[in-house]
Amino acid sequence: MTKTIVIIGAGFAGLQLARKLKSKHYNIIIVDQYNFHQFQPLLYQVATARLEPSAVSFPLRKVFQGRKDVRVRITRVDNIDTGNRQIVTPDGTFAYDYLVVATGCTSNFFGNKNIEEHAFPMKSTNEAIALRNRILLNFEDALSATTQQQLEEIMNIVIVGGGATGVELAGALAEMKKNVLPRDYPDMDFSKLTIYLLEGAGHTLQNMSEAAQQKSQQYLEQMGVKILLNTVVEDYDGHVVKLKGGQTINSANMIWTAGVRGNVPAGIPDSLIVRGNRIRVNEYNQVQGLPEVFALGDIAYMETKDFPRGHAQLANVANNQAKNLAKNFERMAAGKELSPFVYKNPGTMATVGKRKAVVDLPFMSFQGVFAWLTWMFLHLMLILSVKNKLMIFINWAISYFTNDTTLRLILLPTEREVEQAETHTDLKIKKAA
Repeated sequence: MTKTIVIIGAGFAGLQLARKLKSKHYNIIIVDQYNFHQFQPLLYQVATARLEPSAVSFPLRKVFQGRKDVRVRITRVDNIDTGNRQIVTPDGTFAYDYLVVATGCTSNFFGNKNIEEHAFPMKSTNEAIALRNRILLNFEDALSATTQQQLEEIMNIVIVGGGATGVELAGALAEMKKNVLPRDYPDMDFSKLTIYLLEGAGHTLQNMSEAAQQKSQQYLEQMGVKILLNTVVEDYDGHVVKLKGGQTINSANMIWTAGVRGNVPAGIPDSLIVRGNRIRVNEYNQVQGLPEVFALGDIAYMETKDFPRGHAQLANVANNQAKNLAKNFERMAAGKELSPFVYKNPGTMATVGKRKAVVDLPFMSFQGVFAWLTWMFLHLMLILSVKNKLMIFINWAISYFTNDTTLRLILLPTEREVEQAETHTDLKIKKAA
């Protein structure tokens, strides 16, 4: 008898599971609020106008053309009814034999409503587009600034969070300041543009080696980024960044990359939610006490001997958990014993700018040009389609030789687009104040 697997979320884990699981024993329903998969590691390049959103976003229905066993439903999950084995959405209910929660994570503002309202996060394609518009509109505003305070707020860009996203974004903005903006705005003095990178710990790239931390900081400082370590943001009202200790930075542009929390759907018992708003699972990615429910990727918290505090929230972890679960679904159908998930860390990396990157492998660390080429190659290989790989490679090649791109388009939604979004019950519109 064919059983139904419902996958909530089409991020790295959900998409990988659906692609790998091709079995006559299962039908698959993918439920996501967007009709596309987004390649989050390159969203910062969308935000800085290096890549178009379409280069890092892939239509789900296109991915599964020809798969009669996969259905895609674009809607929001309101509740998981584990008693009746169904999920509740605005478009009705979907029954399941097995449920896979792969809802990923979202920005963690640590309960600060002011920061949540005024800062710019970057966890989705939509948020990256909004940030791109803000960055480009920022310098248009500078042309008409009437007071010194207004100009200072515009010319100070504050990035909160010194992880890979914050470091890569700071480096991209620094290159934009040096190579692009003076040509676009020859009548403006960009020596006054200051890019701040704020980190609460004592170094950037907290999860990487000491050599990578030191080199990334050195690169950024050479590029003119002002790094403030051991610095905690207490509040932000859209104009002034208030730091712990009483210091302030005037800025109309605060980008938040300081933390994430899991997107846990309603219906998962509170007793199964652990720190970081993640779902506790066993070594087979089964939610404890709910053997027919699984959790994958960033949302899953699995304690093992090698990872007593859970696995890092990385794409590679999500992909490998999905591959293992796909095999286990096949084993379940065959009545075989399940195989536990074992993760071997292949390494981590981050790019800072042109010919500047840091790479940590299990057996060595290296930085510089070769690290930069390694970063580009591996990210390019992770892109889904050949068309998108080609688009990204061409854009990177043009940018390398010209230090410029042609993608700086300010595309704001029309009234009709806002109306369409508001009438679609699954989309949330955050209106500007």
